[in-house]
Amino acid sequence: MSTRDTELPAAPTKSFEWGPFLRTNGGLVALAVILIFNILVTPNFLQMQTLFVNISQVATIAIVAMGMTLVIATGGIDLSVGAIMALSGALAPLIFLSEFGQAYPALGITAAILVPLIAAMACGLFNGILVANLKVQPIIATLILFISGRGIAQVLTNGNLQTFSNPSFSYLGTGKVLGLPFQGWLALGIACVLFLVMTRTTFGRYVLAIGGNERAAELSGGPVKRVKIGVYMICGVLSGLAGLIVVAINSASDAARNGNLMELDAIAAAVVGGALLQGGRAPIFGAIIGAVIIQLVKYTLLANGVEDEVALIAKAIIILAAVYVQQARKE
Repeated sequence: MSTRDTELPAAPTKSFEWGPFLRTNGGLVALAVILIFNILVTPNFLQMQTLFVNISQVATIAIVAMGMTLVIATGGIDLSVGAIMALSGALAPLIFLSEFGQAYPALGITAAILVPLIAAMACGLFNGILVANLKVQPIIATLILFISGRGIAQVLTNGNLQTFSNPSFSYLGTGKVLGLPFQGWLALGIACVLFLVMTRTTFGRYVLAIGGNERAAELSGGPVKRVKIGVYMICGVLSGLAGLIVVAINSASDAARNGNLMELDAIAAAVVGGALLQGGRAPIFGAIIGAVIIQLVKYTLLANGVEDEVALIAKAIIILAAVYVQQARKE
């Protein structure tokens, strides 16, 4: 028998398929396309000032989107994040501008940060109890604070714009660490903590289990109610923190505008980042990528003379595309 006769047939070469690649890495591809477009078309895109502006804007979206990702991972949704931002942002100046805050500046600043975050956590607790204990549909449960939360903030401020000059508090929004905005580092730190929580703790495993199959998680003896309440509380705290950052950036608190439509940005960022609307996945760093994409789309349109209203249409298209990709993954 000749050597030629014993040779095995060559394995067929597998051609590269774009479809599965885009379904798996669509967020990164979209981010790369947006960056290349801006480098080539958008004036002054590579300047440091542009970087600072985008980091400042994307940090708040990313922080809220990470909380939204946890809620979505359990199969829920939170429409109240913008209202919670408005509420926490309204409380902070009321505290450090009060007589107590003026008499004891250090305690005033501490209270102006802690009290709004506690209030935001209480809002999350309220949402979580409605969803987990009373079995109210998440979209209905969180709609209550979506409607009333901003109203409470406006009542507290009498509907007035609160302006102030407080360098200590403003550091949340204007401070820099290693030359980059403080809130960007803060968002990255939160992402690292939440990533460890989701990948290394029992709580994280139950979050994914509830989203994957809540009934099975209950039958296995998991603390389903406590975990669901927990994710809404985390989302509430992160929304409250984002509200404080926005107020610190502007040195002003406007209860009517702070966090306006943030629920849209947060849901879009979470979905674009890879969160499944039916639950079971919590890509924390994916939420940051999604937030960057949402912010850059908005910035790209504005920097190139497109009206702000068009950005809302663009966000809706992004969500539609992300949902389409999710459906394609199931097939």
